[in-house]
Amino acid sequence: MNIIIAGAGEVGYHLAKQLSNENHDITVIDVNGNSLERVDSVMDVLTITGSSTSLEILKKANCEKTDLLVAVTSSEAVNVNTAIIAKKLGAKKTIARVENGEYISKENAELFRLVGIDHLIYPEELAAQELVKLIQRAAATDIIEFEDGKLSLIGLKLENNLPVVRKTIQEIAQSFDQITFRVVAIHRGIRTIVPSGSDILLPNDQIFVITTHQGIEQIIKLVGKDQAKLHNIMFLGGGKIGRIAAKILESTINIKLIDSDKNKALELADYLEKTLVIQGDGRDIDLLAQEGIIDMDGFIAVTQDAETNIITSLMAKHLGVTKTIALVDNVDYIPLTQTIGLDSLINKKLIAANNILKFIRKANIISIATLQGIDAEVLEYVAQPNSTITKKKVKDLKFPQNAIIGGYIRGEESFISVGESQIEANDRVVVFSLPGTIHKVEKFFQ
Repeated sequence: MNIIIAGAGEVGYHLAKQLSNENHDITVIDVNGNSLERVDSVMDVLTITGSSTSLEILKKANCEKTDLLVAVTSSEAVNVNTAIIAKKLGAKKTIARVENGEYISKENAELFRLVGIDHLIYPEELAAQELVKLIQRAAATDIIEFEDGKLSLIGLKLENNLPVVRKTIQEIAQSFDQITFRVVAIHRGIRTIVPSGSDILLPNDQIFVITTHQGIEQIIKLVGKDQAKLHNIMFLGGGKIGRIAAKILESTINIKLIDSDKNKALELADYLEKTLVIQGDGRDIDLLAQEGIIDMDGFIAVTQDAETNIITSLMAKHLGVTKTIALVDNVDYIPLTQTIGLDSLINKKLIAANNILKFIRKANIISIATLQGIDAEVLEYVAQPNSTITKKKVKDLKFPQNAIIGGYIRGEESFISVGESQIEANDRVVVFSLPGTIHKVEKFFQ
């Protein structure tokens, strides 16, 4: 595919990085030459300095021959105008990142399609939805759902006293009559391991498990975290992400929301019906104590300042809060999550980039997600008729060493993959893979 990425910030950089090792012709446009130098130094892509709303620049990027243009600059107006102009110049598909939540409603999305924008990305809503999933499954460090939850990938941190620690994956599996989950990855230190049955789980490992809807509670109980339910949560930051997440959750969870801006706090108090809104500085430990942080199950820091989010979350963890989640914009912080003691970090730019990637991948890949903090991807494929994946049982496929088939969905039923499993045409198959192996995996589904 010929792809133009307008914007070399974190979203554009991540997109270009993910696609640079595949057979795509990628052009990155940005007004900032320093951002383009960063892209150019690590990727085999064409870079053009200039405004993506310039007809001259878009023509220089061969916009008329472009299969997809993705506009992800920091300016909503630039993104919208870029996508509209590109479509008029001949781009087959366009995607624009926006900051206004009302744009993504069904009726308004149709309006944008009429003017030439095929898809809108609203990172704040995507991040809020991720946040809600992590809160609803409090034991998890990561959650990715496939086909409305028929299969789920769950990340879990193993503590020293858990019953599964120092056992092999095979020993754990033999404890169950029916296998409803499969360990597809172990993140240990800075390494990500695609495990075999003989691998032993160790304290402080972060494991990633594919499970059916029925198996979620079983796997959480297995790792000793079945009591991790959140009833009382404190939010720090009433921006778009905090506002959306609190609105979704307030009917089922007791929420206190702290924001330092008086006008915003008053507006939130009117908008949120069951949330207690407090105006104050969330960095003030006396205020947190006064508002009962020691009685909280969860602390969610989603201010615009990453350092504030991390420090206050660590402070909350020190005071005994069960679950802490911090919003960070700096991708470099993400690998530190487990080492510094936080439960989860979310990055709205990476979440947005992963959402965009599904439009770029080949037709038989219907969704893709990158796990934050580890160098791996989870892909959902459709098994094509007569493809290699359908011709043998899983144990006889000679599947790539750094990839693993976690499970598959057939019609309305979901299954965990075992050696005797036989993938059939049109099955939706969930695969965990290290980046360098993806091109080998794709061959099995073509």
